[in-house]
Amino acid sequence: MENKAILKEWFERVDSEKTGSITAVQLKRALAVGNLELSISVVEQMIRMYDFDRNGTMSFEEFVALNKFLLKVQHAFSDLERGRGYLVPDDVYEALVKIGFSLDSPSFYSVCESFDQKKNGRFRLDDFMSLCIFVHSASCQLSDMKSTRMMSLQL
Repeated sequence: MENKAILKEWFERVDSEKTGSITAVQLKRALAVGNLELSISVVEQMIRMYDFDRNGTMSFEEFVALNKFLLKVQHAFSDLERGRGYLVPDDVYEALVKIGFSLDSPSFYSVCESFDQKKNGRFRLDDFMSLCIFVHSASCQLSDMKSTRMMSLQL
């Protein structure tokens, strides 16, 4: 969904209560309609990533920013899945670099192990999306910690 008018229409349909914002439950339900099955905790993390006003919900402007990130992740996945419907760890690493993330080997393998739901070395789109959301959130928290000199990481 790249066209802003289409995004607005979609957002308004998801905002079933017409509050001008969407909740994690509403977003999860909408993503599931598009065959993206993410846990509620991952969807909540998605909202936190772009919840600029920190009210726990997502405004249209915040949703546009999230959508931009999700499209970047989806394109990286599509470019590397080669018709298989999944990525292998080498593909995951290449996709992360393409998105703009940099992980050292121990961190990369630890993250892969955590998000390989079936423990078969295959990352479906929802697995890869969850992994990218985690890496993005961790990266933002680490950047915040560096700038404020905080020493605890909460994910």
